[in-house]
Amino acid sequence: MKLKIGEYFFSWNRAVIMGILNLTPDSFFDGGCYNDTDDIIRQSEKMINDGADIIDIGAFSSRPGMEVISTKEELSRLLPSLVRIRETFPEVIISIDTFRKDVAMMAIEHGADIINDISGGTFDNEMLDYIGKNHIPYIMMHSGKCLEDLHSYIVENEICHEVKSFFERQTMKLSQYGENTIILDPGIGFNKSMSDNFKLLKNIEEYRVKDRPILIGISRKSLIYKTLHINPKDALNGTTVLNTIALLGGADILRVHDVKEAVEIVKLLQEFH
Repeated sequence: MKLKIGEYFFSWNRAVIMGILNLTPDSFFDGGCYNDTDDIIRQSEKMINDGADIIDIGAFSSRPGMEVISTKEELSRLLPSLVRIRETFPEVIISIDTFRKDVAMMAIEHGADIINDISGGTFDNEMLDYIGKNHIPYIMMHSGKCLEDLHSYIVENEICHEVKSFFERQTMKLSQYGENTIILDPGIGFNKSMSDNFKLLKNIEEYRVKDRPILIGISRKSLIYKTLHINPKDALNGTTVLNTIALLGGADILRVHDVKEAVEIVKLLQEFH
């Protein structure tokens, strides 16, 4: 997989691992684990040493029942840690998990490389214009119609068709700005039924658009722990199983809490090619 960031190309002959770094107090799995910049640096270093290719930093929790914080609060959580991580690990690729254009812009100005937007450009109508004009590498996720119903309704249409149609519409909007680096995320766990979540995992090629990379983020999510009747802290084994299925089905990037285990999956699967 190739990823163009600025004037440089990053290339991998294997699946790419994105480590999750939540700066929120209320994320569903690791909320509140990293309370100061020293903790954040230690966790970043651990993920890098374990083999993470990208660190994805989030300062706004998108879990069910999340608190809708202000842009100011999101930036206050995000920027000090982003600056410290960039200074400490100048070579690492940093993604910022935000749907707000103003947060995206400030993050890029402070050293971020990628914007990871759970709304795919629908929650902030200025986001795609900013991404397109500045040719920012962009992860486009399919979720809900607006922030307020992020977890309150279920998509009723055929799910692979719905997700692919969304990707086609949104990538077309970006195409007017010329070449852009776009990664597609079907948004497993966001406004989908349990069966639709598994269908998206099973049929990755059905919603790929123009050979763009597909990111799968299922780490410790409810399709695992609700199916197995466990809690997120016990969902590592299930995560490993489904991440393996995702890679066998064509996923290019795995977004995970547990980097070491994901890297081991990739190494083992490479022996089959």
